Parts: sequence; structure tokens; C-alpha cells
Amino acid sequence: MHRPLSGAPRLSALAVALLLPLSAVHAQTAPPQDVAYPGTLALTVDATDLAHRVFHATQSIPVVVGPLTLLYPQWIPGNHSPSGPINRVAGLKITGNGQRIAWRRDPLDVYAFKLVVPEGVSTLEVSFDVLTPTAGEQGRITMTQDMLNLQWNQVALYPAGHYARRVQIEPTLKLPSGWQAGTALEVAAREGDTLHYKPVPFDTLLDSPVYAGRYFKQIDLDPGAKVPVRLNIVADDPKYLEAKPEQLEAHRKLVDQAYKLYGARHYDHYDFLFSLSDQMGGNGLEHHRSSENGVGPEYFTDWKANAPDRDLLPHEFTHSWNGKYRRPADLTTPNFNVAMSDTLLWVYEGQTQYWGFVLAARSGLWSAEQARDAMALVAATYSNDRPGFAWRNVQDTTLDPIINSRRPQPYRSWQLSEDYYSAGQLIWLAVDGKLRELTGEKHSLDDFAKAFFGVNDGDWLVNTYDFDTVVRTLDGVAKYDWATFLRERVDANAAPLDGLAASGWKLTYTDKPSDYHKSIEGDRKMVDYGASLGMVVSNKDASVGTVRWDGPAFNAGIVPGSTLLAVNGYAFENERLKDAITANKDGQHPIELVVKHGEVVKTVRLDYRDGLKYPRLERIAGTPDRLSRIFAPK
Repeated sequence: MHRPLSGAPRLSALAVALLLPLSAVHAQTAPPQDVAYPGTLALTVDATDLAHRVFHATQSIPVVVGPLTLLYPQWIPGNHSPSGPINRVAGLKITGNGQRIAWRRDPLDVYAFKLVVPEGVSTLEVSFDVLTPTAGEQGRITMTQDMLNLQWNQVALYPAGHYARRVQIEPTLKLPSGWQAGTALEVAAREGDTLHYKPVPFDTLLDSPVYAGRYFKQIDLDPGAKVPVRLNIVADDPKYLEAKPEQLEAHRKLVDQAYKLYGARHYDHYDFLFSLSDQMGGNGLEHHRSSENGVGPEYFTDWKANAPDRDLLPHEFTHSWNGKYRRPADLTTPNFNVAMSDTLLWVYEGQTQYWGFVLAARSGLWSAEQARDAMALVAATYSNDRPGFAWRNVQDTTLDPIINSRRPQPYRSWQLSEDYYSAGQLIWLAVDGKLRELTGEKHSLDDFAKAFFGVNDGDWLVNTYDFDTVVRTLDGVAKYDWATFLRERVDANAAPLDGLAASGWKLTYTDKPSDYHKSIEGDRKMVDYGASLGMVVSNKDASVGTVRWDGPAFNAGIVPGSTLLAVNGYAFENERLKDAITANKDGQHPIELVVKHGEVVKTVRLDYRDGLKYPRLERIAGTPDRLSRIFAPK
């Protein structure tokens, strides 16, 4: 740095930084290196501003003199996309020795903040606000008057040039008065409502979110175990925290059945973070020693109606093994600003979706009938509600988190969207059936799970895999051309439906929905005509949700976002539409609907004749009942 001329006014640190040439701003951010960052970062989050729903973050970052790039996490594990909410950051201020230090955002990488550390500054003080959504249209609600979900990636910057696991950080969280919190982080000290957590690597911090609330309860799901598993519940009201003994027993059996399946644990403790709320947004996000899980408030208190929510915990728990410990190599990046590749999401998410159903059944969270009815809905979706497979395949849908970022779509059935979940689940059902067939029922996908996920008990360093690793492990269970078997299903322009017959069952339809299907309709406040007219209709305002591409409703000119005003000359009611569908089974009573879309009102006619249709599974006579064995507890 040049010294100023004698008698010339000295430039402030702010002015010096503003003289940073734009070429330096445009300089490529240094790639991460596997070297330790000198010193420990400190982070304090004030989460008490419930009125405005704002997290206030302050950081102390040890530095050396010269150019520095601070990164806001962009690629968030579990989201499989560059979804870091940089748009919610406001009020960023950086100082050193009490002087303001200017920063410039990289115009080619808006997650990178570039600055010059002046002479004499060894620590940066950084502060900013994270403005969480105050209404649903802005995004998922993460802070209410009674609870919050803190995801550390939203409230922390970190220095570029280092692996995230080589950056140490000491987090502190200030909660509203009297609140309690659940997290995988370990508390070093508590001072009133301020929690001081033990220092951790930066990647561990981002993998350890917090659920906190006014109404909180922690339940031990593995009493007496050396490796604790806890259910940390926050609720809108204390009454929703009450669970019956048999309900808790099913959750304890979930832990037991997972251990029997995988044969190892890859954590020193595990914390389910569980919100029961219609105020805070629901979610499901995996972490290595915890998971974020959000459902409606009556999960326990209206147990019968909430069966569709009960595969969430099994799914996210499975991710500790599949996705966090065993992780696709192309999803394993050195920090959170290196792009991820999602090519193996049909293993990461597809097989997890499969085990989520299986563990829900084996633990008693679902009955065998509920598990079959859930599988019937999946099979029905891929039997007649995904014409998009004519031009796409399961492999291509692994790119959807980047292509679409989970935004609403007008015609998901034609566009497809993240079908690697449920179509991937069907692929693994086919694999399970084939393993059982090849080995005379002696071996199954359970053996693959133990061989693939159950290695190195107690180790929780990431253990990567690729396609060939999956194939080799399957081959170790039963010799077969697994590479071709998998690629024929992953790459086909067809839904992978053969696993259902291989398990001894087939898809049929009845004119009445199963209790499980009714629960889904009740939870989503809709009526499902998907297998008949090819649309879903709200039971509140008669608005049309999804419409199946090239289905009867679509071909009549009905589009998502329409409102149904009348059916066969009478004001619209869903029961009247059901009666009309039934009446036209003889082909003599076409269904006439008055439809409003925007400012256009029109009358359409649907000559649909197959009656009401709801999916069920039916045994294939004379075949092994493998599905019942798959769902049976161990």
C-alpha cells in the first residue's frame, strides 16, 4: 500500500476499499483448499424479534491484511440446488477496529462479497439481518410468535479458499424469553435465554439447524442407549404435545427397525426436530445427526386422520445413512459455494423414499393396509398420471431441483418434476423383487442396505459412492447384470412399474377411496379426480389444482387455476360432480361444467364414462406375496 504524500489528508478504510479496482472485484474467487482457516469464527444470532420475524446476525472473523472474499452459502445440501436465500439478507455492515470497511458484491457471483482488510485489522466485525417471510407467498414461514426454525446457512458468512470442514466457528443463539430449543449442536453454557454452543466445523454448523419454541417437549426414543435418539417437539399449543403411549411406542420401534435394517449408526446422537403447526411452514430436510420435520398441529391428537404424515420421520431418519453418511460423490463438495451434481438422486432420494414407506410399516406408524394404500397411490400416479415420460426419464428429472427449484408448475404430469423420488422408489421395489427371486427368497434389499449403509459402525465421516459402487454392492447380494437392470429403468421413456407385479400385487380401481386416500384429501382440502377426470378440485372454493395433460378435463379445456361454477345446471358442489361421474357410466348423461378462468366463463362437456376411480392393490393369485414380507417388522 502506498503511503499518502506529506500534508495530504489520510484516506479512511472505507475510502481505501472503494478504490479497489473493479478488476479485483471481478477476479475469480479462490477455489477451496483442504487447509485450516487460521482462528475461530464467532457467530451470534438474536432470534428475539418475533414481531418483525427477523434474525439479527453478528460475526467476528479473524483475518489477515489484504483482499478477502466472504461467501454466503449457496448450494444447500438436501435442497440439491443453489437455493441459499441471499435475497433475504439486508443491512450488511463490516467494520475493523471500529472503522467501516466497504465491500463489493461480485456481479458474476452474487453470493460473494469482496473487500480489502486494511493494515492493523486482525478481526472483522460483521452484522446483517435475515428477513424471514411474513406471509406464505414470500416463502416458507420459519418464525412465528410461538416457534422458529433457524437454518444456520441463512445467518452466516464464511471465508472463501477453504474447505468448509476446515473453518471452525463458535455459535451463540439468543432466544425469546422462556423458550427451549432442540438441535444436534452441544450446549457449552446457557445464560438465561442465551445458548452458547460448542465450536464446530462450519459444515457441521450448517448441518445442525435449530427448532425452538414456547411450547416444547423432548422425548427419549431409545431409553438407556449409549447413543441417544430424541424427538424434540415444538407446537402451536401445549395440547398438541400430548401423545398416547402406543403412538410413542411406534416412534421407538422406528429407531429399532432402522437399526435392524442398517446394522450400524453413523452419529453420536440423533435429534428429530419436529414442529406441529399450521403457523410455521411444514418441511422435511435431512441432516447427519438430526432432521427438520414439519407437519400439521394434530399429528398426535388426530392420529387416524394424519396417516399420510407418518412416513416423514422414517424418510428423514433414513437420510442419516443414505445421503449424509453414504453420499453420492458428485454431491460431496468442499464447501457450500461449489456446484453440486444431482445425477444419483434416484438412489439418494428414491431409495430413501422406498425405505421411508417400509420403515413406516415395520414400525407400526402405518398398518400394512395403509402402506399398501400409499403404494397404490404411487403406482396409480405412474400408471396414468405421468405422460411426461414420453419425452423424459427418471435420470433427467434429477436435474429438476436446478431447473425448477420447486416452483409451482402448470402441468407437472407433462413437465415432470423431481420424479426421482417416487419413480425411484418404484425402481427399488423392482430391485427388491428381483433380489428375492434370484435368491429363492433368501436375500433382499435389506441385505443391500446392511452391506451398503451398515459399514463402519460409529463412523460419521462422509463415505462417498457412485453408480459402480451401487452395482458392486448389489452384485455382492446376488450375481446379476445390475448395471443394465438399473439403467433400463432409470433411462427409459416409461414409468418403472414392473416392481409391483414382482412383489405379488397389481393395481386396481374401485369407486370408493381408501381411508388413507380420504386422509390425503382431508389434509390437502381437495377432492382427487385424478384417476377419473384427471384433475384435483378444492373442497373449499371449487378451484382446480392439477390437471392431467391429455386427460378428460384437459381435453375439455379446463386448466389449472380455473373455478368450477356449476355442474349439469346446478351450483357446483363436489358431491354433485361425483354423482354426475357415476351417472354417465351408461354414456347417456355427459358431464356439463360451467368453468371460470380469469374473466372468461364457458361451458364444457366431458363425455367420460368410466365412473369414479380410486386406486387399490390386489393380490396376484399364485405368486409370492413379497410386498407383505417387505412391510413386515423384523
